[in-house]
Amino acid sequence: MSAPARARHLLVVDDDDRIRELLKEYLARAGFRVTAAAGGAPARKLIGTLDFDLAVFDVMMPGEDGFSLTRWLREQRGPAGKTPVLMLTAMGEAGSRIEGLKLGADDYLAKPFEPEELLLRIEAILRRASDRPAQGGPLSLGRCVFDPDRGELTCDGEPVKLTEAEVALLRQLARTPDEPVERLELARDTVDPSGRAVDVQVTRLRRKIEADPKAPRYLQTVRGIGYRLAPD
Repeated sequence: MSAPARARHLLVVDDDDRIRELLKEYLARAGFRVTAAAGGAPARKLIGTLDFDLAVFDVMMPGEDGFSLTRWLREQRGPAGKTPVLMLTAMGEAGSRIEGLKLGADDYLAKPFEPEELLLRIEAILRRASDRPAQGGPLSLGRCVFDPDRGELTCDGEPVKLTEAEVALLRQLARTPDEPVERLELARDTVDPSGRAVDVQVTRLRRKIEADPKAPRYLQTVRGIGYRLAPD
């Protein structure tokens, strides 16, 4: 059973004092515990000492921007590195949104926005996070082993080089082994939300994992749905 909303701890990072305080007040009224920081340096200190259920990062900040902060967060080991991130940006260009998603952000919201939409997006991210079962360690894929926590693939005992996109895809599939994941859900964190980028990544991964990429045993296609990781 998931924890009630009032138990969820959010980190809000924005250099605009007015926006930061407004967000803190609004989210606190919605039942969240909220800690705020004015920039990347104080945010790093807070992340190093406190546990957060979700972080809200403004993209455009002096010094360290939201992109850099997200990249740093995803490099952290343990629970901190898996903290969901919602990015706030005043930039409407697709490139900016894609950059955030590629770095590991879970969602984005363009300014100006309605506070209610921010709340709905936060609740949706937290709901998805709570529905994900805990990863149970390395998965055996025949001659290969994938470690979701480390994002590492070894085959015949030798490390196999993976792109960030391939690691992200394998991690998504590893969260629900033996269960199909929809292509559009897998594509949410890619540069191509249509799913074509996912198909390309799957083809490349099969060449690295499967004995016969044309007859995959471990990275399976589920017709009409998407893909499934089927470990030993």
